[in-house]
Amino acid sequence: MLVSGGLDSATVLAIARERGHRCHALSFDYGQRHRAELDAARRVATAQGAVEHRVLALPIGGFGHSALTDPAIPVPERPTAGIPTTYVPARNTIFLAWALGHAEVIGARDIYIGVNAVDYSGYPDCRPEFIAAFERVANLATKAAVEGRRIRIHAPLIELSKAEIIRRGVALGVDYAITVSCYQPDEAGRACGRCDSGRLRRAGFEQAGIADPTRYR
Repeated sequence: MLVSGGLDSATVLAIARERGHRCHALSFDYGQRHRAELDAARRVATAQGAVEHRVLALPIGGFGHSALTDPAIPVPERPTAGIPTTYVPARNTIFLAWALGHAEVIGARDIYIGVNAVDYSGYPDCRPEFIAAFERVANLATKAAVEGRRIRIHAPLIELSKAEIIRRGVALGVDYAITVSCYQPDEAGRACGRCDSGRLRRAGFEQAGIADPTRYR
């Protein structure tokens, strides 16, 4: 289970547990601008009873070219045309590859990721066709799959709106107050309320008719 500390991955972790899975949570320290999301990922994994939670150092931020890893590139605070500067090159491909390796080692046959293709920022690695393509790769590239233990990539939120995701999570008892969905939170983890991630989160709570527990600056 890929856990970022945000609203979506917290919801997916709850869904995986509801389906009876023993969840091994995996997060990445990839050179992101802030530590708040990793602190939130630890809280989420603990609160939802993950069997383990690993944080792996993976310095893909060294590639640069993303507002999430390069302080010199400002985080956009209003919608932009095309793929935004907050896109991190090949991030979900790299994360899923690491998750695939870990899954094969521990004998897991299900990998969960909280990507969404409805209320999202337009990232190409959040689309259904990407998830389907990676699942094909996983079942071509691993000893487990070749020997008959096929691996499935689950993206249960991919066709849901943010409001639908929030309603589902609330029904499953997710505590969204411990999550962080912001590209530039302060040191206390309080959200800016202006970046794309924060705008989508705030609008989701409004549309769901549920009080927003987010701590804003």
